[in-house]
Amino acid sequence: MTGGGNTLYFGNCLQVMREDIPNESVDLVYLDPPFNSKRLYNAFMGGAQWVAFNDTWRWAEAVNDWHEVAGKVDTAPVMEALRTMLGKGAMLAYLAYMANRLVECRRVLKPTGSIYLHCDPTASHYLKVFMDAIFGAGNFRNEVIWKRTNAHGGARRFGPVHDTIFFYTKTGRYTWNRVLQPHDEAYVKVSYRHMDPDGRRYQHIALTGPGTRQGESGSEWRGRNPTAQGRHWAIPRKLPGMDDVPKPLLEALDYLDRAGRIAWPKGGEGMPRFKRYLDELEGIAAQDVIVDVGAVASKARERLGYPTQKPLALLDRIVRAASNEGDVVLDPFCGCGTTIHAAQAAGRHWIGIDVSVNACRIIERRLKAAFDALWEDIRFIGFPRTAEDARARSAGRHSPSRAPRRQCRRPELAARISWTRPLHNSFRLRQDRVPGVLRRFRTRRRRMTM
Repeated sequence: MTGGGNTLYFGNCLQVMREDIPNESVDLVYLDPPFNSKRLYNAFMGGAQWVAFNDTWRWAEAVNDWHEVAGKVDTAPVMEALRTMLGKGAMLAYLAYMANRLVECRRVLKPTGSIYLHCDPTASHYLKVFMDAIFGAGNFRNEVIWKRTNAHGGARRFGPVHDTIFFYTKTGRYTWNRVLQPHDEAYVKVSYRHMDPDGRRYQHIALTGPGTRQGESGSEWRGRNPTAQGRHWAIPRKLPGMDDVPKPLLEALDYLDRAGRIAWPKGGEGMPRFKRYLDELEGIAAQDVIVDVGAVASKARERLGYPTQKPLALLDRIVRAASNEGDVVLDPFCGCGTTIHAAQAAGRHWIGIDVSVNACRIIERRLKAAFDALWEDIRFIGFPRTAEDARARSAGRHSPSRAPRRQCRRPELAARISWTRPLHNSFRLRQDRVPGVLRRFRTRRRRMTM
């Protein structure tokens, strides 16, 4: 990678990382690769339906990846063990493909860098073994569970509603920023059930602590004696917006009472309590089970029609936690550009890689809508600029999960077949900014010799 700024690559992420991204140049890697789901994923753009990627795998397509991974000291024992257990099939082909790319992800990470691998239970248990081998078991930080849907029917099993995100670092010295998330609504309703006339929610906090004390903390105040109950006065340490609270304890209690921060028990009996308001809390530290960020709803404004689109809030949380402003974020499978969007919004530089021109067209539309004039400042590398260039790149480009498995024998259709396979009789695709010479064209479904 030469120069600075933001860069979008068209090509196989393994080749791009090896040829264009230097050692230890990236602060954060997030990747949401194919899951080996054995499914064909369709996307929609401009009224057209096209194949975003084909998440099926065959052993014959992974031989080169297998030999590379099996020849590395760190990954050879794992690969051989899995070959013995799984045999040469679709799962081993997928794991060889992924392991080869994870090795490159580690190479480009800075010593202070982190990687987040998004997967699902299909192969997560195997992928974690490779992550341990490549990044070191001691650099495992979290297995983050993201609840992506509320309910899902399962045939004779529990409903599958979550994805897994493995969080590893390159070393023990890594970037980490405390990220807060809102309190759970059920918790708020139970714990902050009291409300002032102005609508502010609050909870009662004890003004006393266990054990008796001498001096002011054990003295009687307003007719209440904590010592009689085996306790002592104890004011909360954090009082947001109240920096001028007097130091003497009994004066501080008088001050809080005048400020309306003390709740007195009804009926005149019992001990007074401190009023902690909900709107004064920052939130709680983000946890490794994410239930407050759901999948992109069908009617959501951010929905782009891309089949595996992840919510912006999820990527925003990861980007802000694992990088600082001005850092470089890499997404080797950038798809519809959610990571790119989150990185740009947080003031990070970014690198995106994808093998689909249509995905990059979606990214263009997304960034244009969110950021003024940003598209003009992006560097494009590897993009076809003419129809002839497109056909030439199509003839030489192959990726196990996202390209045709056999070469097209009709050159005039090669570009169309590699980028999209329409699922209806006719469609229209506009490529006037990629950065573009491929203008508007129309194709019809026909019998093709492959």
